[in-house]
Amino acid sequence: MKRPYSQFRASLAVAKASLLSMLRSPTAVVFSLVFPIVFIIVFGSMVDTNEVRVPVAFAPGSDTSGLLYKSIEKIRILKSTVFPSPEKMQEALDKGRIAAIISIRADSKILFIPHFQVQITTSNASADKSPVVRSAIRDVITEMDNRLFQKNFSIAKLEIKNLPGRIYRSIDFILPGQLGFSLLMAGVFGSAFLLFNLRQGLVLKRFFATPINRTYLIIGEMLSRLLFQVIGFIIMVSLGYFLFGFTLVNGIFTFSEMLLLSIFGLIIFAGIGFIVSGVLENESSIAPVANTVTLPQILLCGLFFPVENYPAWLQSFCKLLPLTIFVDGLRKIAFEGVHIWQMPFQIGGLLCWAVIISIFAIKLFRWE
Repeated sequence: MKRPYSQFRASLAVAKASLLSMLRSPTAVVFSLVFPIVFIIVFGSMVDTNEVRVPVAFAPGSDTSGLLYKSIEKIRILKSTVFPSPEKMQEALDKGRIAAIISIRADSKILFIPHFQVQITTSNASADKSPVVRSAIRDVITEMDNRLFQKNFSIAKLEIKNLPGRIYRSIDFILPGQLGFSLLMAGVFGSAFLLFNLRQGLVLKRFFATPINRTYLIIGEMLSRLLFQVIGFIIMVSLGYFLFGFTLVNGIFTFSEMLLLSIFGLIIFAGIGFIVSGVLENESSIAPVANTVTLPQILLCGLFFPVENYPAWLQSFCKLLPLTIFVDGLRKIAFEGVHIWQMPFQIGGLLCWAVIISIFAIKLFRWE
């Protein structure tokens, strides 16, 4: 009895052939593995001591009407952040989202002479930024003392309090960005050039003569890219973890959740490559169009610089880009220990992008 045709087996066969093709392609290996690994080594070895804006928060009950508060608010390198509750503020400090919690209490003992108790609470999770906060506030107090009080009197008493916490290293910021970079380049450029060459070589036309459905053909191609990215994922995360101390809060479980989140990124970026390949008629047009899609995301998604450093009007646009959502999700999982089901914005955003891109990729797919 003749065995019925299996779309699933056909999809696996396409995935296997495509995976072998990628592993033999110098371009795919260089853009997807070599470049990100070089970036990880270079940036992981750098000590980041300069930040454009350092996020801080003022403790509940702080004196926000006094002269000292207004002077601290004017410090350009500090960015004041407001939280709905003290618990959320403390959680942000523990996870390194803010560099310090500043408490300002008025305690003037001399009539008509202002005096404050200032406490700066920091955490090891933001150890690279807390010295900047302490130095900036000390400078403000010293400047005010020199301007207002000439005879051994200070406007405030400064107290530093440091809480234990996970140490936030530069590799914790860089590595998720490079994982996103690798997935973006492999997905967009790899898929676009591969499908175009298969179409030009009439390979897809031969596929059309078989019973395989185009949806399963695309699934097979995406599956091959997933397997290829798993190899690169393991290499890059292992390199960051063992060489530079990349944070995996829950060990192998964190790694598994990061890998699971990558499936969404794979669908989106490979789908973009399929769309580019399906729309263009000339191979020389693929690179410019693909760069037009990828370059803005590389520059704006926070691969090398925090999105918070951009102007407020640009941040709203940046946070909607699929690469921004994906990289932000990886960072939350790796360092903060957030589980996938605890990230509704990231999962919802990636899911919306995946659905939209998949529909267009299938609709615009051409056999010849």
